Amino acid sequence: MPKLDITKIIKPGLLAIALFSPVSAFAHAILVKSQPAKDETVTESPKQIDLWFNDAVRSEYKALAVIDSTGKRVDNHDVAQSLTNGANIYATVPTLAPGTYTIRYRVVSEDTHIVTGKFEFTVKP
Repeated sequence: MPKLDITKIIKPGLLAIALFSPVSAFAHAILVKSQPAKDETVTESPKQIDLWFNDAVRSEYKALAVIDSTGKRVDNHDVAQSLTNGANIYATVPTLAPGTYTIRYRVVSEDTHIVTGKFEFTVKP
């Protein structure tokens, strides 16, 4: 059986474009950093909770909540997205009493998948 020579089927220029053009592939957003960090113990209450993802997230349907150890939501219900960094969302909090807090988040990746997660941090004077 004769070998198939792809260069006779596809012009060499088109082959080069196909091989060396960047491929656009969307992936789910991944939480890469937070302030406070996961499982961190801080000595004073943060004023703001910041989350950073590996890529920009969509501005609609974002959520960030801070929950105390009794299950009560204690953030200011003001989640926002940075105007200069689409991968950063944040919410402010009042002065938090000593204790363990859970941060829950939900964002929509550029590929339209919903990404959720949670982690804890502790305030200990």
